[in-house]
Amino acid sequence: MARFTDANLAVARDIIGRYPVPKSAVIPLCHLAQEQDGYLTDDAMEHVAELTGVLAAEVLGTASFYEMFKRHETGRYLINVCTSISCFLNGGDELLEHAEEHLATKAGGTTDDELFTIEGYECIAACTEAPCLQVNYRYFLKISNDEFDRLIDDLRTGRRTDVPPHGTLASTRQRIDPQRLAGVSLPDGAEQPVWIRDTPALQDSAPSS
Repeated sequence: MARFTDANLAVARDIIGRYPVPKSAVIPLCHLAQEQDGYLTDDAMEHVAELTGVLAAEVLGTASFYEMFKRHETGRYLINVCTSISCFLNGGDELLEHAEEHLATKAGGTTDDELFTIEGYECIAACTEAPCLQVNYRYFLKISNDEFDRLIDDLRTGRRTDVPPHGTLASTRQRIDPQRLAGVSLPDGAEQPVWIRDTPALQDSAPSS
């Protein structure tokens, strides 16, 4: 289980520097950890806690609320087949059954080559484009069984270069010049929120008022 690499530790510190309160960086740091390892490891959550001055339990509590954070290994490609009402009425369940058969694994499972994890999924907010699915949260709309098979084949053979490995949110990382940062300190005369002042774990990491 991995903590941040030296390169990602530098990125993490850059991200933390964008916020007036280090705790605000918990979610983007969890995304960074998931990008590094493909899922959110226990060691990574502990490292995020150390960097932001909160308890590891608080990082876990935050990460466990959001479905996009995986706390177990997944395939290189996470496939979410929508089965909510619009997709259900347009063949979403049948598409999921076909995907399970084509990949030889049930929903929630990962293929033997560790390339694909498949999940049945609630609404992905593309109801007019049913049936639809996501691969690493990239949308594929009005997809037929044959189109699904071609998509899997293209991913397996490397012909699709527009879907990065699971955990990668964007192909270009945001970089803000320190001279252009805004809102990273409290207004003159403002006090720290009570939850910061009264939380011992945060007193050392919180900016002074």
